Amino acid sequence: MTTTRFCLVRHGETDWNAERRLQGHTDIELNARGVAQAEQMARALKRINLVFDVLYTSDLQRAAKTAKAIEGLYKTSAIKSPSLRERHLGSLQGLTTDEAPNLEPELWQSHLSRNTRENLRTGESIQQFADRIHLALEQIRKQHIGKTILLVSHGGALDMMYRIASNQALDSEKLVTVPNASLNWLSHNGVVWKVDEWADQAI
Repeated sequence: MTTTRFCLVRHGETDWNAERRLQGHTDIELNARGVAQAEQMARALKRINLVFDVLYTSDLQRAAKTAKAIEGLYKTSAIKSPSLRERHLGSLQGLTTDEAPNLEPELWQSHLSRNTRENLRTGESIQQFADRIHLALEQIRKQHIGKTILLVSHGGALDMMYRIASNQALDSEKLVTVPNASLNWLSHNGVVWKVDEWADQAI
């Protein structure tokens, strides 16, 4: 069987990350720390001699600018894909985790309960988000069978990829963290997905 490997990277930090403000599809750029994280990660990938065949990124600038640091060192170009965006958090976008319970109490409770059908008024439900991410992964995998794909995306999107690969229920509590600029490995052997390594910050 031919194995296809995915190395998943979460974008560097933004001011909204630091403020615990819900970003979703809001196009927030990296802050100074996030730029430094992206550059450090790109250098570390070089240092550990990571070899990949193709680079993909979400088209939101916090991911695309993280990928840009890799593009520069590896002399390659990232393929930008809106299908790799974070979940659209609807009416919760722009609120901090302190503001949301007061300004949108019902939506916030539905969000915390991981109601898979709740679209947060104008956003995506967890089920819609899962379907989008699963389709994106499968399309990329089928285009690059047997290759190593480096992919830059978002915390929620990477958590969803973990759930897909580990068969974790969509409505269950989060089992893993996705630190900014960490490395996370999935693979597909032609039959099933598998989580190989997660939240490696040793680079």
